[in-house]
Amino acid sequence: MNVIVITFSRARLVGLPAAPGYLCGLMRRMINAVELFIGLRYLRAKRQTRFVSFITLISLLGIAVGVAALIVILSVMNGFEGELRDRLLSMTAHGYVSSEDRTVDDWPAISRRIGVKAGVIAAAPLIEMEGMVRTGRSLNGVLVHGIDPQAEQAVSGRTVDFVAGSLAELKPDGRNIILGQYLAIELGVKLDDGVVLLIPRPAGDGTLEPRLERFNVRGVFRAGVQDHDASLALVHLSDAARLMSLGDSVNQVRFITDDVMSAPSVSARLQAELGDRYVTSDWTIENESYFRAIRLEKMMMSLLLSLIIGVAAFNIVASLVMVVTDKTNDIAILRTLGMGPANVVRVFFIQGAVIGWLGVFVGVALGILLAFYVPVIVPVLESTFGFQVMPGDVYYVSAIPSILELEDVVIIAVAAFVLTSLATLYPARRAAGVDPAIALRYE
Repeated sequence: MNVIVITFSRARLVGLPAAPGYLCGLMRRMINAVELFIGLRYLRAKRQTRFVSFITLISLLGIAVGVAALIVILSVMNGFEGELRDRLLSMTAHGYVSSEDRTVDDWPAISRRIGVKAGVIAAAPLIEMEGMVRTGRSLNGVLVHGIDPQAEQAVSGRTVDFVAGSLAELKPDGRNIILGQYLAIELGVKLDDGVVLLIPRPAGDGTLEPRLERFNVRGVFRAGVQDHDASLALVHLSDAARLMSLGDSVNQVRFITDDVMSAPSVSARLQAELGDRYVTSDWTIENESYFRAIRLEKMMMSLLLSLIIGVAAFNIVASLVMVVTDKTNDIAILRTLGMGPANVVRVFFIQGAVIGWLGVFVGVALGILLAFYVPVIVPVLESTFGFQVMPGDVYYVSAIPSILELEDVVIIAVAAFVLTSLATLYPARRAAGVDPAIALRYE
């Protein structure tokens, strides 16, 4: 009875265009239901086609694993990028305003103008000096920042961990200094010990002359970045201005924004407002090489892991080709009952799409779950197998961070959907090309 209905439906749709509209719609739905039924039926294995079903299962698992791995790896890379960005900006800022000769005379007015800009949280002056720091047992190169403690607290105080002391220890002309943690260890100093700063400063004839001054160690900080912890020291703005003979000038005015990604646009607006007298920049320019390297690494990891999905897609092609070969007689019978080539294409497209799309769905769900719980799963694995992925004495980041972004999930899912759908086209077209007369010649 079902065969008669299918044949009749095909005849009514193709040969009787004058049929009532509701009847034609009903027949079309029956045809679609038949295509769906046959496509799903071919997913179930008979005893003699268990190997084909095994290949199908492997294809589904391969797509799921590939999609999940892509989501997890990109989330971890996003986490490392965010961690690196936070640590790089811990003792710097999102942007700054300076001049061609690196002097800003009216910095209080500039700070006020920057502070009222939309998106700007705080602004602080800065004097940068390069020199040497000496103790009785060691001599090290050092980068010295002259800061206003109160203004600096709003800019970088939120991200710096003080092992000892605080920014409040820096007093005007107090000759106090705060050292990075590893720099203090290298120098072998502790609180209230004395160090000597040797700072070269410009002389009147265009040469450099050394300036030596003794400072007392009043604090130790940990920023979490090698460049800062091993070579950075902080002094009061007035002490730095005296060493560099800058008077009331500073080298630059730094600022932070409520959204780190908005710093380039804020910097561009300030440049347009302040004119050619001043030069503005932001963290994306100052640290461009770091983030270019991370983007390149993310791209290469994505390409490598995409090969897993590609191999799984080829498995779909192989399994569908075997199904087509196995079902050649069935296809020929369906063709003789009135099913057209387009209907056959849809039957095998449904079969391949169910495999691919189910694999993508499982992979997305698994990837999102793992990406959320990576910081929990990794410690469990470390304690179970007795190893540490990121030892604290080697890496600044002792825990693996993970930031799941919706854009990455959507792009991976859509790309996998498209790839698995395309993988069904060749087997489906091959099935549609089966000649019923040849296939049934000896039946």
